[in-house]
Amino acid sequence: MKSNKLGLWLLTALVVGNMVGSGIFMLPQSLAKAASPAGVLLAWLVTGVGVLMLSLVFGNLSLRKPDLNGGVQMYAQAIFLEGSRSGVLSGYVVSWGYWIANVTGNVAVLTTFIGYLSTFFPIMTSSAKLFTVGSLTVKVGGFITFVICSIVLWAINAIILRGIERTGQINFVATATKVIGFLIFICFTLFAFQKTNLLPFVQPRTDDNGGHLGLLGQVNNAAVTTLWAFVGIESAVMFSKRAKKHSDIKKATVLGLVISLVIYVGITMLVMGSLTQTELMNANKPLVDALQKVVGHHVSYVMAVFDLISLTGTTIGWIFLSAEAPYQAAKQGLFPPIFKKENKNGVPASSLILTNAFSQIFLFLTISDTLSNAYNFVVQVATLAYLVPYAASSIYQMKMVAKGDTYQNGKGRIMDGIISSLATIYAIYVIIAGTSNMKTFLLGIALYAVGILVYPFLMKLKAKDSVIEQEAA
Repeated sequence: MKSNKLGLWLLTALVVGNMVGSGIFMLPQSLAKAASPAGVLLAWLVTGVGVLMLSLVFGNLSLRKPDLNGGVQMYAQAIFLEGSRSGVLSGYVVSWGYWIANVTGNVAVLTTFIGYLSTFFPIMTSSAKLFTVGSLTVKVGGFITFVICSIVLWAINAIILRGIERTGQINFVATATKVIGFLIFICFTLFAFQKTNLLPFVQPRTDDNGGHLGLLGQVNNAAVTTLWAFVGIESAVMFSKRAKKHSDIKKATVLGLVISLVIYVGITMLVMGSLTQTELMNANKPLVDALQKVVGHHVSYVMAVFDLISLTGTTIGWIFLSAEAPYQAAKQGLFPPIFKKENKNGVPASSLILTNAFSQIFLFLTISDTLSNAYNFVVQVATLAYLVPYAASSIYQMKMVAKGDTYQNGKGRIMDGIISSLATIYAIYVIIAGTSNMKTFLLGIALYAVGILVYPFLMKLKAKDSVIEQEAA
């Protein structure tokens, strides 16, 4: 009889596939704006260690609390007494934050897709003024980008509604294309690499207010951006029920992180060595621009096609996962019951449509900016929103260590305490680093505040739903 269980290497492939998504296509440009080459490498080092600690936390929790498999909000709830108001509120806040992070992340993925589509339609990057409304100036490129992003968003919505199997087939093709595209890119850009593009290794950068940033300030500036590359590290626990051995979850998480880190750092440095810092900071499609240095415009179009197919799969997968978070929260009574509704194909249709409707609202925020600026803005908002669920999971691990929960023989207790403490410190550090851009930080705070304001209303809906279910029974 054929086994449907997943071994270590298949699990590792799933982890890498979830993490190496749209971020890699715009990351070199974002990092060049945030820091000089030395700052970028140091940011990778700090992020690599920090995310390793987070991955170990998720791996430990998957082993020690296998019953908490409904999402990161369950770890937030478990910090408090079971069934307590504090636990419910904590679970709700983390669910809300995780959902908001996914909603804004959808916009980052969409703008990346459009950035590479502009290879074939340069008008999408036009800075010509189209119209002005009050203090808002809408440019031709921004308006076209907004329209096409909206069309792509709702086209993918229609594809996902047709069923999970079809979605999986498209993702499989896109993943295979991604691997081929990366191999092509690496082979060609090795010939374009010039170390002079990385020199001087420490270069000046400025903050949003025009102030000078030293090397440490540049590392802080790049820390939020580098973390975006590893958003999704928590997704490994989703496959725990399908693992041949439960211990493989932790191994696959760490191994997947290491592989992803090598891919990210390698491709980032190749791009930085192929383009001058000025060229890179102004690039809307850095991988294609780097390839053009070697093969010219015509052959680089092939790379752009590979990137677009890969990004199509990434966008479909990300949007589908974005709808899954509130769907699971609704099943746990943390979100309104409307999010639980499925269509005849077993897709959480209401959650999907509502999630995409909120993504559409965030798309309005990018209409008056360039593709690269829009991408950097939504990435920072999304990454800061993800840090609250990550910090909550680390704090829950610290609580388990302090109480000795599941540590009857004491084995591994001290090491897990160190790991969870470092993971918590890292999450707090990136949150503080994110305050350097007050616009994105305050927007993130405002989004969480909105969630808290609607919490009483949602709890009333939950209570009403419980009464209806009791009467039906």
